[in-house]
Amino acid sequence: MPTNKGIAYALLAAILFGASTPFAKLLVGQTVPLVLAGLLYLGSGIGLGAWLILRLLMQRRTSGRATLTSSDLPWLAGAVLTGGIAGPILLMTGLAYTPASTASLLLNMEGVLTALLAWFVFREQFDRRIFLGMALIVIAGVMLSWEQSAPAGQPPAIPWGAVSIVAACLCWAIDNNLTRKISASDAVQIAAVKGLAAGAVNLGVAWWLGLALPSLNNAALAGIVGFCGYGLSLVLFVLALRHIGTARTGAYFSMAPFAGAAIALLMPGDMPGLLFWPAALLMGAGIWLHLTENHVHRHTHDSMAHTHAHSHDDHHQHEHDFPWDGKEPHTHPHRHEPLSHDHPHFPDIHHRHRH
Repeated sequence: MPTNKGIAYALLAAILFGASTPFAKLLVGQTVPLVLAGLLYLGSGIGLGAWLILRLLMQRRTSGRATLTSSDLPWLAGAVLTGGIAGPILLMTGLAYTPASTASLLLNMEGVLTALLAWFVFREQFDRRIFLGMALIVIAGVMLSWEQSAPAGQPPAIPWGAVSIVAACLCWAIDNNLTRKISASDAVQIAAVKGLAAGAVNLGVAWWLGLALPSLNNAALAGIVGFCGYGLSLVLFVLALRHIGTARTGAYFSMAPFAGAAIALLMPGDMPGLLFWPAALLMGAGIWLHLTENHVHRHTHDSMAHTHAHSHDDHHQHEHDFPWDGKEPHTHPHRHEPLSHDHPHFPDIHHRHRH
C-alpha cells in the first residue's frame, strides 16, 4: 500500500508524547501529580489557543480548514469528558493505591482498548496482519514498562486501585474513538478545546482539594512540556485519525513508551537495560507489519455529505455552487455520490465501509 501521511502523523504524535514523559518526570518530585496533569493540559490549550489567534490574525483560517460545527459538539464533549476529565482523575485515584510498576504496565491497556472498541463497537476494518502488528507493539511497550518500573526480583502486585487505572485507559480509548468522529474538522481547534477544558477542570479539582501550586518557573516548564507533548501531539493524533483510522493510529501511538525510553537514554545516568533491545525489535516488527499493509478490494462508497479540506481526486468529483478560483486544497460542504471501485486504502474518513 502506498505510504500514507497519516502514518507519519501518528509516529510523530507518539514521539512527542513519549518525549514528554522523561521531561515531566523532572517535575514530578516538585509538583503534585494532579496539579501537574492540569498544568500540562492547560499549557497545551493555551499554546494551541494562541496558535488559533495568530492564525486568525494572519487571515489564514479559511485556507483549507474545516472548523468545528454544531454537529461536532456532542462528540467533542464526550471526548473531553472521558479523556480530558474522567481519565486523569481516575488515573490519579489509581496511582494513590497502585505501585508505579503496576501502573506503568496497566497504562499499555489504552492501545488495546482503543483498538478493541474501534474494531468491535465502531466496526473499523482489521485483519490478522494488523492485529499481530498491534500486539507486537503493545508487548514491546509492556516489556519497557516492566523493565523501567518493576523492582528486581519482585513481580508487581495488583491492588484494587488497578481498576481505576484500567478505567482511565478505557476513558482514553473512548476519547480516541469519539475524536475520530470529528477528525475531519480543524485538528488545532479540537486539541485546543480539549486542552483548555481538561486543564481548567483538573486544576479546579486540585484547588478544591487544597493542593499546593508549584513555583512560577515549574508551572511555565510544565506548560511548555504540555504544549509540545500533549498539544502538538494531539493535533498530529487527530490528523492521523483522519487518514488511517482509530485502531492503526492507536497501534502506532503505542510506541510512545519506546520513544520516551530512547530519549531518556540521552540524559545523564540512563543506560538501556537488557529488555530495551528485544523490545525495540518487537516494536520495529509491529510497525513493519503496519507499514507493509496492502488492503485492496472492491468497495462501495455510500452517499454522504461532510466538510473537510480536499483536492479533486477520485473521491471528490463534484460540482461547486459558488465561484471557485481553482486553488486546492479547499474547504466547503460537499456531497459524495455513490461510487464503487477498488484501490489500496486505509479506514480513513472516506473508507469506513463494512467487509
